[in-house]
Amino acid sequence: MPIRLSPIALPFALAAGLLFSGLSLASDGAAIHQHDHGDAPFELHLNNGEQWAIDAPLSKAMGEIGQAMRESLQVIHEDRLAAEDYVPLAKRVNDGVAYMVANCQLPPAADAQLHMIIAQLMAGAEKMAGSSADSPRDGAVQVIGALDAYDKYFDDPSFVPVAH
Repeated sequence: MPIRLSPIALPFALAAGLLFSGLSLASDGAAIHQHDHGDAPFELHLNNGEQWAIDAPLSKAMGEIGQAMRESLQVIHEDRLAAEDYVPLAKRVNDGVAYMVANCQLPPAADAQLHMIIAQLMAGAEKMAGSSADSPRDGAVQVIGALDAYDKYFDDPSFVPVAH
């Protein structure tokens, strides 16, 4: 009998599989900042030198995740956001991931690239929610790194980068 997952559980199961399979992300020549953007290197690539095409659900979800992070960026950057205030931020990231997984219809090659970003978003959200030995701030930094990768590798003209 096949196992059925609810739409809420599906992205978590997917991310767990990706994380345990050893997939990771890396910044290949991304601009150097004074802080890192997560603890796993990205291994993303462009689509024959071009950014990957997106669809409307992906743009909506990533836009909402980016907005959530931009709203808290200053206090995160200054390390003034209380640990408990990361929890609702983690929920917004997870809600965005759940929406994109349920609604996004990318071609297989683009989807494979997106899943590496999703894995980083979910790992960062887990840290922000306090479900990890890492600090919630480390999780926020990881989510911001995933958003930076999305901006670099996916052609989403409506996406507003998280300036940091």
